[in-house]
Amino acid sequence: MRLAIQRLGHALDLPLPSYASLGAAGLDLYAALADQEVLMPGARSAVPCGIAIALPPGYEAQVRPRSGLALNHGITVLNAPGTIDSDYRGEIRAILVNLSTTAFPIKRGMKIAQLVVAAHATVVLEEVHELDATARGHQGFGSTGLHLQKN
Repeated sequence: MRLAIQRLGHALDLPLPSYASLGAAGLDLYAALADQEVLMPGARSAVPCGIAIALPPGYEAQVRPRSGLALNHGITVLNAPGTIDSDYRGEIRAILVNLSTTAFPIKRGMKIAQLVVAAHATVVLEEVHELDATARGHQGFGSTGLHLQKN
């Protein structure tokens, strides 16, 4: 699949998003900040990535956290995954939050998130009076337990 991408004026010196390995599902997104920004504990920021994309209909792009930032620094994407719709043409931003107890510097060109492109279905809603029954029924939020059930 080909994806039209525009590098914005404030990011001309930054690389385009890229896959870090042959098996990677996500493209690394880079911080297109003018200056370093410090993300304080508990704070959040919409960090510009310096790109805009044109997804075809039937596709979305998801802005997801980077596992190393999450594990090592407590930095994650607040609305993970952040959804970019096919009709959006503005700059992609990663809404980062600092869940640690330490300030975290975000530097220009730093890998801050990843972008995964995925197909999605568009549904037609059909209102019914009852839903079909299942063994699970209305049980949710922990109803299947934490451990493997032995028969």
